[in-house]
Amino acid sequence: MSEEDLKNLFQDKRVLVTGGTGSIGRVIVERLLAYNPRTVRVLSRDTAKQMDLAVKLGNPSNVRFILGDIRDHERILMACEEVNIIFHAAAFKYVPQGEYNPFEAVQTNVVGTQNLISAALKTPSVTHFIMISTDKAVAPVSAMGASKLLAERLVTSAHYIKGKKDKSFVTVRFGNVIGTSGSVIPIFLESIRRGEAITVTHPDMLRFFMTVSDAVDLTFSAAVLAKGGEIFALKMPVMNIRDLAEVMVERFTNSPLPIFSVGMRAGEKLNEMLITTGEAQSASETDEFFIVIPQIEVGDIKFGHYQYPGARPLASNGYHTQTAKRLSKPEIAALLERAGIA
Repeated sequence: MSEEDLKNLFQDKRVLVTGGTGSIGRVIVERLLAYNPRTVRVLSRDTAKQMDLAVKLGNPSNVRFILGDIRDHERILMACEEVNIIFHAAAFKYVPQGEYNPFEAVQTNVVGTQNLISAALKTPSVTHFIMISTDKAVAPVSAMGASKLLAERLVTSAHYIKGKKDKSFVTVRFGNVIGTSGSVIPIFLESIRRGEAITVTHPDMLRFFMTVSDAVDLTFSAAVLAKGGEIFALKMPVMNIRDLAEVMVERFTNSPLPIFSVGMRAGEKLNEMLITTGEAQSASETDEFFIVIPQIEVGDIKFGHYQYPGARPLASNGYHTQTAKRLSKPEIAALLERAGIA
């Protein structure tokens, strides 16, 4: 993916970013503006965050803030009018809350995603639809993860039902994005600031981590490379959560703080998976990411001819936290520094 590729894709285009004031969405918006889009529409439910982002961006004339909810089908149809590219970053993403409020996860992640897909199919100008998903969707044990798995399947299925329309529907899978809302790092930082004990759920818990910059790079790469129906996933390193807590205590305080294990929360897994054994059968990889190619072929829709620069058949039977590269404590500290956690 080159800057020229991105310029060709985004310049003079109308782009909609759902969840555009969230941790990932706002960076997508900021990065898009470098390529001179005709308009960036920022859809979210939070007026305060919209105002904050407008001030941060300097109130550019080509950014439009739209107050709305992806659960509202009619509102989404209006938001998509004349749009060319959709980045779908709005989501219900909190695992424990989803266990106690599963229908809320379904309403946002399943119904909301289908609303956007339907609008994209009905809007002639839409050519690219990119949804942000999560490793929680892989072999899910939580309501949130299951709802994101359904969302992934909806996006892939849109490629089958689009007919001859010139549209590409694609998913990107993230792990834990360092420093974003709901991630463990801001929670640890707050405990350190207060001089309180750090709590981890389980001392052996492993998680994939990526920076916000890496996340947006992957999203833009998928937008450029997508042919339709694929899932893109970054080759992320793994952290032990207790190691992360110990590194942060060492890095951000001069006084040792106790670290306690409090037990896993509802819907959590000890280990995560990014690519399943089944998906590995139809996946390709580059040096930076995986590409899961759809396995269902319908009529004239064939996926065997999909080719990507530098890609090769996946050399493993999947990708999960127990076998991926695990970061040492110095490597964790270096990644935090690269992510701007200070």
